[in-house]
Amino acid sequence: MDIVPGDRVPSTAEYLDHLLLKYAGTFNLYVPYRIGEKEYPAYGLFYMHKEKYVLVREVNMWELRSYEHLIFMETQEFTEDTLQEAKGLVTDYMEPVLVRRGQELPEPNHMCSDINVVVVCAGPVDRQMAKRIRGFHFERGYKLNMRGFSRGNIFCVSLAERAYISNLQGREKKKLFMETFEDLAAGRPGFAQVMKERGLKPFSQENL
Repeated sequence: MDIVPGDRVPSTAEYLDHLLLKYAGTFNLYVPYRIGEKEYPAYGLFYMHKEKYVLVREVNMWELRSYEHLIFMETQEFTEDTLQEAKGLVTDYMEPVLVRRGQELPEPNHMCSDINVVVVCAGPVDRQMAKRIRGFHFERGYKLNMRGFSRGNIFCVSLAERAYISNLQGREKKKLFMETFEDLAAGRPGFAQVMKERGLKPFSQENL
């Protein structure tokens, strides 16, 4: 774990508010987001669409669609239940519901879906739990990857330790999570304040 010096430990709500602003530039953010009987702080969706044509738009050589899905969680302590909930979100909800939309396969031209659970934890994460987060692996291909694939990740930030923990694919996100501590220390505004100042509202789950 990489510790960043600092005195005041932010609350999970404070940290999440600033983290959401980091994602707001590229993701559609749905705040809050309900799955069954449980309400989560937020869900983020990023979508990229690429096409190649021959001379005219009507002759389409290929089309590719990539997605990144994020579900945000808050917890005071990272326990076995927290880990199982995060894993279950990936395998039992995000992949079948958000990627395949309840169908056998994703949409045509689907290339890749990253399905990530972000856990903002107030307390420290013990070594055994950190090891299991790092060891998490989920990947599913569709029709021998002809219809693309999904891969699942768990990103965890410990506010008490000012540490970021993830599986292998999530390591590239570390800078973003650590910079969020710097934004808090510098007193920069968070997501809610910026949205209010600009007269904007998060996306509604009803419009998904």
